[in-house]
Amino acid sequence: MRNILSALVLFITIAAPLKLNAQKISSGNAALVDAFNLALNTIDINVRRGVLAAGGDYGGEWTRDIAINSWNCASLLRPRVAENSLWSVTVKKDSIGHQYWDKIIWTLAALNHYKVTGDQLFLKEAYRCAGNTMKELEQSAYDHAYGLFTGPSVFNDGIAGYPGSVYDSLNNSSFVLDHKGSKTIRCLSTNAVYFGAYKALSEMSGLLKDGQENTYDQKALALKTQVLKYLYNAQENKFYYLIDSQGNVDRSQEALGISLAVLSGIVDTQQAAGMIKAATTSAHGIPSISPAFARYDAKKPGRHNVVIWPMVNGFFADAALTTKNYDIFTAELNNLIHLALDEDKGNYNFREIYNADSGVPDGGWQRRKTEKDIHWTSFKNQTWSATAYLRMVFNGLLGFKFTKDDLYIRPYLPDSIHSLSITSIPYRKAMINITVKGKGSHVSSFTINGVKQKDLKIRGTATGDQNIVVNLD
Repeated sequence: MRNILSALVLFITIAAPLKLNAQKISSGNAALVDAFNLALNTIDINVRRGVLAAGGDYGGEWTRDIAINSWNCASLLRPRVAENSLWSVTVKKDSIGHQYWDKIIWTLAALNHYKVTGDQLFLKEAYRCAGNTMKELEQSAYDHAYGLFTGPSVFNDGIAGYPGSVYDSLNNSSFVLDHKGSKTIRCLSTNAVYFGAYKALSEMSGLLKDGQENTYDQKALALKTQVLKYLYNAQENKFYYLIDSQGNVDRSQEALGISLAVLSGIVDTQQAAGMIKAATTSAHGIPSISPAFARYDAKKPGRHNVVIWPMVNGFFADAALTTKNYDIFTAELNNLIHLALDEDKGNYNFREIYNADSGVPDGGWQRRKTEKDIHWTSFKNQTWSATAYLRMVFNGLLGFKFTKDDLYIRPYLPDSIHSLSITSIPYRKAMINITVKGKGSHVSSFTINGVKQKDLKIRGTATGDQNIVVNLD
């Protein structure tokens, strides 16, 4: 009986996180509050058997979804679910599993999970798992001629996300790797993830003191050099999307690739600021890949082409904030709120994909074992659309930045949000209740439990309630 009760407690803890320390929000901006509550609910209804599924109509078998959702906010808000989910897409904790070309993104999520939770055992096991995987991928996916990693772009498993040089018009499959030559393309986002993974492995090595830190740093620098050589135009300060199997460059704007390159530090601060400012956007946020490939147009947008994938917008908003482009961050935040809530758009549902022109849910066009492209569905309750919004709230509005030792807090409130309070945010052995008042990003006062603080941070060793009040002017 004792074993049964213990198992039941564990199941309830993992499978029903909503009832345990659920976060509560208050703000003068009602739409911000509604979107926040909707996003939290979307996460919780998608937890199945302890694993965070990709969405209401998807399972949990995608490594990239679990990694991105954990990185966005699940490791902070639902740490047990995040850990369970991260391990669920590994091969017995020995290596990262599933679709190979972007699975190394798991490494970035794993390091973030450690920084949030401070779990040393997780760090040790995750470092071994990620290191084993990187060794495998260096053997199977590295192009020595270019010094870049090969394979499709991050999350774009559908052929609609690729130009005619990759797409085979005689092939009716929607899956990119079924199209000849797709395995040997070299994409911006994928290589940005590998660069970030090398940096993450270096940091993990330093934390664990195993002597491999410099080796990973050298590999990161070598990859960065090749990305800038082959996928970056210094005169125009623009990144290219990909190099195809014949060595041809596609100059499309890949929003996720740009965002990851900025966030990982492939470009310097000045380059990043110019790049974010000059990015081509739409009425409802930055489209995933633009302009439209020749076989698509505004009436028939490609499923992975000029459409809004909110997950991408979450990263782009974060990248904008790192360059202090508050206007672009605010625009992306407001756009996603409208896409999720407006009656003629999500209608209180975080959908998978939206039309870039109209904002209506739109799954885009793509083959599906058919001779011609068909119109796909934009599925409901998409987890990474919800966590992208929460990334904007926690990384953006609250300004959370996790390090190995501390949580730094540098909030930003736009003119439309004069106050924001969120309670019951777990951080290691502490529980954060935070209130931000005012507007802008300049902090005039910062207190914890009524005591004025010199440093804008919470120490990783903090315990108990941490009642934070931040005033901006």
